[in-house]
Amino acid sequence: MSRLLIRGGNRLQGEVTIQGAKNSVLPILAATILTGGSVELRRCPRLRDVEASIRILQALGCKAGWRGDVLEVDTAGMSGCDVPDALMREMRSSVIFLGAILARCGEAVLTSPGGCELGPRPIDLHLSGLRALGAEIDDTDGTLHCKAAKLTGREIVLGFPSVGTTENLMLAACGAEGVTVLSNAAREPEIEDLQGFLNTCGAVITGAGTSTVVIRGGRPLHGGTYTILPDRIAAATYLCGAASAGGEVFLRDAREEHLSAVTAVLREAGCDVTGGSAGIVCRRTGRLTAPRPIRTAPYPGFPTDAQAILMAALLRCLRRQYAPEMPVEQLRAIGLTVGSDMPFCVSGGTALAEGRGERLTALPALPDCWIVLCKPEFGIPTPALFTLADAGTPKNRPDIDGMIRALSAEDLGGVAARLCNVFEEFLPEEYHEVFHIKNRLLELGALNAAMSGSGPTVFGIFREKTAAKAAETALKQCYPQTYLAKPVGELV
Repeated sequence: MSRLLIRGGNRLQGEVTIQGAKNSVLPILAATILTGGSVELRRCPRLRDVEASIRILQALGCKAGWRGDVLEVDTAGMSGCDVPDALMREMRSSVIFLGAILARCGEAVLTSPGGCELGPRPIDLHLSGLRALGAEIDDTDGTLHCKAAKLTGREIVLGFPSVGTTENLMLAACGAEGVTVLSNAAREPEIEDLQGFLNTCGAVITGAGTSTVVIRGGRPLHGGTYTILPDRIAAATYLCGAASAGGEVFLRDAREEHLSAVTAVLREAGCDVTGGSAGIVCRRTGRLTAPRPIRTAPYPGFPTDAQAILMAALLRCLRRQYAPEMPVEQLRAIGLTVGSDMPFCVSGGTALAEGRGERLTALPALPDCWIVLCKPEFGIPTPALFTLADAGTPKNRPDIDGMIRALSAEDLGGVAARLCNVFEEFLPEEYHEVFHIKNRLLELGALNAAMSGSGPTVFGIFREKTAAKAAETALKQCYPQTYLAKPVGELV
């Protein structure tokens, strides 16, 4: 698919059946290698990463093909133990095949995995865990050469509850002699799904879903039929879509027990979410309000994969919300100002105070006023601006306490008097057009003006719509990206 065409403006209404979980099916496809037989995977999603996994299996000599939404895999004829570099680079999670190939063949050759660019996913935990089971691994020159004449079970304490590492070691441990105990294991539902599949095929594994997983290895596995868990991230996407657009949706087969961190936030934001054995209903009729700050965490905490879509939905809130771990570029892409040292900005039509290194939410509403926002043609690289700011000593610091008092007292003059952005002190000369725009806004009647965040949008605050409209008209002659905004609502 080369593009998506979305015609917005409508409330969502209807029902959708949640597909099988991609994050379950990928390790399960790797696990089919251990069975040495025929496997039927039902409710299997047709996704790019799934197709990449199929090609990896086929490159190893296995058979795989679709029958409706059932994926049939036969690994009896597996003839290879090395995965071609081109296939490894198609997805980051391709390293999940390492443990299964090693357990079945006694050796495996893989290159460094590729795929999405959400951030670094080091595989050191995978390799140290496999070495603990008895594998010899040479990882020079970007290629992993793994050998194990014999894998032996033991207790392994993970330094971090990594999902991929837990899955890889579960697969390798199935081929190890004795008992393997994984402590501080990941607790995600997809770990339970992998345990369910392996046990269906004859393995003896307990504890998945807790921080301690016990694998009794050395047992011969066989083929079988298994239904993939519903995708909790896909369900979270639909939930956030309903929260953003409003309306009522029914997500058939979605399991709220796997989404409680997401549904709790949506309820706090004003959605009516009801879970049952058949699925989840999400209804949103009123205006969203900002929940408390959200931080991602390993399951059962808030899932990183749901962070960006929830942030987009929360742009409809009456106040701005932050996700501190989200990369700066992702925040900017969905319209949030970050890295700001000013105590006031407008985002989603709402006033917010903030200071370097801290984020303040749930503030009083901005007093009645009008905002003119002006965007010059140039852009300011945020990292370069941070470097400049960090190298200097700001003369002006945000009066956050005073701003909060002014907001609470509905003192527009007090709010305007406290506008500042310390980044302005460090702007290189080529960006001094910011000051020209600020001065022009003041000449046109703004109570005060400031650069928004790391810029270069400049905004001015006006008491009266007439003056603000005149300022918008005047600035548009030189700066087409000039807009008039009401702090409680949309651009007008």
